[in-house]
Amino acid sequence: MAGHSDAGQRRIALVTGAGGGIGTRICHRLAGDGYRVVACDLDADRAAAAIRGLEGGHEWRAFDVSDEARVERAFDEIEAGLGPVATVVSAAGLLLFQPDGQRPLIKSTPLDTWERSFAVNARGVFLCARAYIRHRESRPVRDGRFITFSSVAAQLGGYRSSASYIAAKSAVLGLTKAMAREVSRMGITVNSVSPGLIDTDMLRSTVGSSGALRDAAEAIPLGRIGTPDDVADAVGFLASPRSGYITGSVIDVNGGYRMQ
Repeated sequence: MAGHSDAGQRRIALVTGAGGGIGTRICHRLAGDGYRVVACDLDADRAAAAIRGLEGGHEWRAFDVSDEARVERAFDEIEAGLGPVATVVSAAGLLLFQPDGQRPLIKSTPLDTWERSFAVNARGVFLCARAYIRHRESRPVRDGRFITFSSVAAQLGGYRSSASYIAAKSAVLGLTKAMAREVSRMGITVNSVSPGLIDTDMLRSTVGSSGALRDAAEAIPLGRIGTPDDVADAVGFLASPRSGYITGSVIDVNGGYRMQ
């Protein structure tokens, strides 16, 4: 493809959900791989903390991925100020519970809970994908990458995730494949990472004791709960030139928890 805009400059990676345990490790992994990282999160302090201590001119932005205008503005400002975004890691996610901490059943799920879950977990991916595609059409990059996040919950129908979360993460799987087909002509690959049980605040919010985590680990063939670094390693591979012939795929990072 002629006219690539990233020749001779550092590649830029935009990471949403950067303030979470997984998102922060992804930022560090991509920075270690030579990317200039833009850490993005709803919370400015968390976004800034994701790149704290990293050398190399990394930056952060605070915006809501479910807000169309703010996503468009963020991409416009990043592209104008830093250059073309080569890789997007769409890792922002939200898991909502009832006030008592229990998983809401479908019959008792309020519509606003359903809508908020889809707004962050599915609409946010779509908005970032659309902004990325539009910018790449006018300003191509070599070996573009878009990496989405689904979940083992979408593949199994649960663990302790809510139906709204499961449904939204299932939508991401379909969007990943649709986007992979649309942008293949642009030299962009689109793949999804589907974490299993990973030791994060989100997982710990779904269990009541360390004993529950031990029991969960026993159900995993590799015998342990995953770490944020396990997920970041998969993202690092998908963002690298080594993954150039992989698109429309889902990489399960679950220790064998979901075998077919």
